[in-house]
Amino acid sequence: MRRLAIPLALMLALGGLVSPAQADKVARTAQCQGDWLPGTPTADDVMRGEISLVGLPAYKLGKKINWDASPYKNRSWEFVFQSLRWMGTLVVEYENTGERSYLNRAEEIAKDWVANNKYGARGTQPYVWKDHPVSLRTQPLLCLSMHVKESWLKDSLAVHARLLSDSRLYKKGHNHGIDQDIALMGIGCRYGRKDWADLASRRLTGTVAIDVDAQGALMEQAPRYAVYVYSRLQFAMTTMRSCDRKVPGTIASRAEALKDFIAHATMPNGYMVPLGDGSAETEPKMETGTPKQKVKAYRAGYVFGRTAWGKSDSAYYSIRYGPGMKFHGHEDHLGVTYYAQGRDILVDGGFHSYEKSSYRYWTMSPEAHNVPTVVGARFRPRTSSQLTEAKYGSDRQSFRLTDKAYGVSRTRSVLVNHGEDVMAVLDTASGGKKIRNVWRFAPSLKVVSNDGGKVVLEDGKFKVTLVQFSASCDRVGGQKVERGGKLGWVSPTYLSKKPTNVVVSPAAKSLLTVIVPGAESPKVSCSSGKVTVDGVSFPAGLF
Repeated sequence: MRRLAIPLALMLALGGLVSPAQADKVARTAQCQGDWLPGTPTADDVMRGEISLVGLPAYKLGKKINWDASPYKNRSWEFVFQSLRWMGTLVVEYENTGERSYLNRAEEIAKDWVANNKYGARGTQPYVWKDHPVSLRTQPLLCLSMHVKESWLKDSLAVHARLLSDSRLYKKGHNHGIDQDIALMGIGCRYGRKDWADLASRRLTGTVAIDVDAQGALMEQAPRYAVYVYSRLQFAMTTMRSCDRKVPGTIASRAEALKDFIAHATMPNGYMVPLGDGSAETEPKMETGTPKQKVKAYRAGYVFGRTAWGKSDSAYYSIRYGPGMKFHGHEDHLGVTYYAQGRDILVDGGFHSYEKSSYRYWTMSPEAHNVPTVVGARFRPRTSSQLTEAKYGSDRQSFRLTDKAYGVSRTRSVLVNHGEDVMAVLDTASGGKKIRNVWRFAPSLKVVSNDGGKVVLEDGKFKVTLVQFSASCDRVGGQKVERGGKLGWVSPTYLSKKPTNVVVSPAAKSLLTVIVPGAESPKVSCSSGKVTVDGVSFPAGLF
C-alpha cells in the first residue's frame, strides 16, 4: 500500500497558510490559468487533507495518501482521483497568492504519485493509465512544471506524451480524444516537441469534425456533454494560440456552432434536457445567444421545440431518433419529453452513474424512456431511426418517425400544440403487430384517478390528464400505473433514484395518446378522425 506523509507542521498550520512575509512574487502562466480546474476541492481543502470528488462526501487523505484508495468503489471517483487535478489547485493558488506552502505541497504530492504509479509496474492500478486519467492528469503536471524544474516531472510527462500519441489508444470522435489532443499539444509546446504538437493539431481537427456535425450537434448522444466539449475546445484554441499555432477553421467553426445546439437543448427552466447520460441538474452557465428558430430538427437525432425564448413558462419538448446508440446514448429512439407551464410533465429515466450495475443498464433500456414497444417482438439494440415527415407551424408542429428496432416497422407521430398546451402521440406497428407504450411523469405528479382510458395526475392544484384512443377514435382502457417496482423510477441527478409514476398502456393495434397539462377537467374527444381538446382540434393521424 503506497502512502505519502503530510508534515505535522503543515497539518497544524491554519488553513495550510504561511505568513505573508513568506510569499513569493509569482507570474501567472497560461498552463495554470483557465477553467480546467474542478469546482471541488479547493486548495485549502487539499491542504487540510480532505478532497471531495464527483459530488461524493469528502475523503480524508489523512497524514498519508493511499494511492490505491477507492473509498466509494466508484469508477468516476477513481478516475478523478488519479487525474491529480485536485493537486493542481495548489499550484494555481501558489500563482494567485505567492504562498510557497501551496507549491511545496503540490510538488510533494506529485513526486510521490510519480514514484508509486509507474506505467506498467506491478501493483499500479490499471485504471491509473487509462486514456482519460492520462489526458486530464497532464494539465496539473504541466502547470506544476512551470515552477518545478525536476527531471522526474519532465520524464513523467514524456511517458504521458508517448501514451497520448499512441494511435492504438486514441479515442477518435469523442470528448476523450479531444482531451488527449489538448494534453499532447500542451506537452509538445512546453518542451518544444513540434512532432507532438503537429500530431495533436491534426488529430483534433479530425475528431472535432466527427464529434460535432455541421449543424453544431454533438454526436455523443447526451446533450449535456456539448457544454463540456465547448469548454474544452475553447481551452484547446487558447493552447494553440499560446503555442503560436493557427487554429484550424473546422475547430473554430464547429465550436461556434455548438452554442446553438446547447441553446436548443436547454429547457426554459435553464437546465439541459436530460437525454442519454445527462443529469437534470446540468446548467450551461454560458452565453449561447438566442437562436432564430424556436423549433429545430438535428440530423444527429434530435427535435427540440419551444413556445418562446426567455420565458420560464414556455412549453418545451424533445424527440429522439437518428443513429443507433453509441458513446453516451441510451435506447431512447422515438422517445419524447415534455415541459409546460413552468414544470416537467414527461421525463426520461435519467442518468444514474457509470457504475456497471443492473440499474445503470436499465436506465439505458427502452423501458426507461417514453417509447413504444412492439408486443411479442425482440428488441434489436443500436438500431437507427428516421425522421420521415415534419410540419412546422407557429403554434403547432407535427413529426413522424420510424424504425425497425423490433424487426417490423414501428412508427410514431408526435403533435405539439402551443397556446392551449397539448401533446398528442400516435403509435403503430406494421404486420398487424400490437404495440404498447409507457409514459413516465415527473416525480411530483401523483395519480388521482385512472378509469376508462383516462389517467389524471396532480401536484397541488396543477393537473395533467392522459387519454388514450385507437387510431379510429375508440377509447382504449386498461392502463396500469407503476410507482417503483420494475418501471416506476427516475434518476434526475447523479447517483439518485426516485420513485415516480409510470403509466403503462394496454397492448393495442394503435395507440393515440393525448396529454393535457394544467387543465382542471379538459374535454377530450375523438370522432370522425378528429381529436378535440377544449375547442382545439387536430387530425387523429396528427398530420
